[in-house]
Amino acid sequence: MADTAPHVGPYPEGVPCWVDAQLPDVEAGKRFYGGLFGWTYGEGYGTSVWAYKEGEPVAALAPKVNGRMPTVWTLHFATPDATALAERIESHGGRLITTPTRLGSLGATALATDAEGAVFGLWQPGTHQGFGRRHAPGTFAWAELYARDTKVANDFYGALFHDALFGPGASPDFGRAELVEVFPPEMPPHFLVHFGVTDAEETLGTVQRLGGRVQVPPFNATYGRVAVVTDDQGASFALLQR
Repeated sequence: MADTAPHVGPYPEGVPCWVDAQLPDVEAGKRFYGGLFGWTYGEGYGTSVWAYKEGEPVAALAPKVNGRMPTVWTLHFATPDATALAERIESHGGRLITTPTRLGSLGATALATDAEGAVFGLWQPGTHQGFGRRHAPGTFAWAELYARDTKVANDFYGALFHDALFGPGASPDFGRAELVEVFPPEMPPHFLVHFGVTDAEETLGTVQRLGGRVQVPPFNATYGRVAVVTDDQGASFALLQR
């Protein structure tokens, strides 16, 4: 699973390039994920903090702006032009939650939903390219979209990100599955961010010791061994052993 060197340069359009968590208590989040993945922290943009693994940025933790917001991990797809991609999203049945916004010299971001309502982010890089390290223990490893209709999902994302998903040599880090494969059908469509671990079963003990809980015990998927958990504030994510 592990990448042997930090990632350099921008990610191709449609490749997952960043994740952030919106939390009620960022300091508690730092303790949880530091204890789980060995992350260290530095200043991010505004009130967010960046998490680092082996000195490379791997995620951000940000405070929720109001109590009605969900406590979640959000996946961001790379794009060279967030405004153009936002227009394509709307033309293919998605909608914008926030319009593209520049974050100083770091880049530009937006939030959107797909045709079934699953939320995702866009990232147009400036000085911040996204993950400095991935595919290693304690870093982003995969994203699974749990959809009501995988054909609708494939049509939507295939239209937006065809080369990244289906092109020659594509390595998208992004799968689609029906909700009922893991979750009850009443759960809304959503992305589940996966972080790499060396031993899923062993890591579950650490999750629970830190105050998190197990949502779905380890199971075998086509892309590895997966367990779904929540942190001590309720944000869901998955552990992926390959």
